[in-house]
Amino acid sequence: MRVVVKFGGTSLGSGDRIERAADSIAAVVEQGHEVAVIASAMGSTTDYLLEEIEFEADEADQAEIVSMGERTSVRMLKGALSARGISADFLEPGSEEWPIITDEYGEVDVGETTKRAHALAGQLQDVVPVMTGFLAEDHSGNVTTLGRGGSDTSAVMLGKYMDADEVVIVTDVEGVMTGDPRVVEGARNVGEISVDELRNLSFRGAEVIAPSALSYKDTNMDVRVVHYQHDDLLKGGTSIEGEFQKLIDLQENRLCCLTVAGRAIRNQSGILAQLSNALAAEDINVEAVSSGMDSITFYLDTEVAETAETILHEEVVDDDVLSSITVIQDVAVIRVTGGELPDQPGAIKQVIDPVSEAHINLLDVITSATSIAVFVPWEDREQALGLVQDAL
Repeated sequence: MRVVVKFGGTSLGSGDRIERAADSIAAVVEQGHEVAVIASAMGSTTDYLLEEIEFEADEADQAEIVSMGERTSVRMLKGALSARGISADFLEPGSEEWPIITDEYGEVDVGETTKRAHALAGQLQDVVPVMTGFLAEDHSGNVTTLGRGGSDTSAVMLGKYMDADEVVIVTDVEGVMTGDPRVVEGARNVGEISVDELRNLSFRGAEVIAPSALSYKDTNMDVRVVHYQHDDLLKGGTSIEGEFQKLIDLQENRLCCLTVAGRAIRNQSGILAQLSNALAAEDINVEAVSSGMDSITFYLDTEVAETAETILHEEVVDDDVLSSITVIQDVAVIRVTGGELPDQPGAIKQVIDPVSEAHINLLDVITSATSIAVFVPWEDREQALGLVQDAL
């Protein structure tokens, strides 16, 4: 089996932890597996270096300075592996076999990186490469970076381009948890989670794996997150399942749009739950919800419009905060989904501008970490779908 293992800063935060990391790598090698290692800067070295740059450093100088954390880590880890009789080399930007290359725009050069990654993969039977995470090199030999969380991106990217069977992210959390154990009691490990679920959590603040890394995950490669105190890198933690697919989908059924208005609804706790529970009690599924300061809008199948209007009207009459309800029939929704959307500046504008420029009424736009839903009149659905498909 071919494995790419990434060690986060905490897992390399001291000499003892580097020793532990080396032991776990050696155990995998001794089992006959091929291993490539990605190392983050020790502890909080990168943050420290950034804080100490009090002068006006240009981008190139800053990249060179902050790279010293990762450069130190790979030397330490390579030395620890050599001390255990494991043939290892450290690789950093400037090394002849360095694999991650960026273009003039700072984006990864997929063709060149894939070629170099394949070449490096061919040597794994003989040597363990220990590579700096977060860093890259442009075609002129300058050091570049992959942004915050770039070590995760390095690992999953190289796992994909090296045809790895598995990428293991070693960090200071026990995989993905049901909640933050520092806040909630009884938080437990989630054995499996889909890439879409994790991307939404990561993009909204869960510090498990960098959102940018997940776009490189494919179905042929397993990705797991384990705690650095796990001595067996090939077991435990949370397995991340599936891969992102960019889909542009026109929902087949007609929707209706029910809007409940009220005074400063956003400041009234429990109103959304109250209305949603009333619909749920009659087994009415809510397709989507949007809210403003003085209104909440529910999108439902048009077949339940009359029933839903009656239910929500009863809530309006019984609640002094609520004032009125209105319904729009024959609504269509076009959904664009894809894990890379948050990393594409202007993605929402790219989707809605062509629709707006065609003078199609945009009834609503609802976004999440990995999707954009555009609501338009039913009669304009085919034209709007074609415009979005052409734009993307």
